[in-house]
Amino acid sequence: MKKLIYIFFLLIPFTSLSQSNFKVAVLKYNGGGDYYANPTSVPNLIKFFNNVFDTKISIDVPYVEAESQALYQYPFIHMTGHGNVVFSPIEAKNIREYLFAGGFLHIDDNYGMDQFIRTEIKKIFPNNELVELPFDHPIFNQKYKFNSLPKIHEHDDKRPQAFGIIENGRLVCLYTFETDLGDGWEDPQVHNDIQNKRQDALKMGVNILMYAFNN
Repeated sequence: MKKLIYIFFLLIPFTSLSQSNFKVAVLKYNGGGDYYANPTSVPNLIKFFNNVFDTKISIDVPYVEAESQALYQYPFIHMTGHGNVVFSPIEAKNIREYLFAGGFLHIDDNYGMDQFIRTEIKKIFPNNELVELPFDHPIFNQKYKFNSLPKIHEHDDKRPQAFGIIENGRLVCLYTFETDLGDGWEDPQVHNDIQNKRQDALKMGVNILMYAFNN
């Protein structure tokens, strides 16, 4: 039943985003990592999205627990943090079923998550591998065109990458690494990033949301 309800929800036309009760959420997880990092990032991304498309997605962005059935209320779930992540078997199963039912998960490594999240992604998708997405993938060619990922902060002199889990031809999980997109979405005074970097991050965020809402 929950799967059918969620698929019906995702079939609502893009024009329904003019309704202010339409929401996205941030994943609350266990393990000690700061799931609450970048508290202004997703609300700011939603504001930017609303300005671009004249939509009314709610800027009230709740935290939803990994094992909760509330996941199915949101077509898009964002996840971030700097540290440890642990999914129980029940949590991993719930996230997997949510994604295979039509949901979308964006994981943004806020520096320090990578060594933990790759193991946990494997719990969710034991039969799927993370693959690096080429720049001809639709997620880079929505409202805005990208030939490279925005890199907001420099940490280890590594190139920014976008990885994905693809199920039946659909990208269900996006993992952005060495990009710090969420930092670029934050209030400008938080990191004092230059305006063009913030704009690039927000535009990439718009593409991610568009893909999640339409696929």
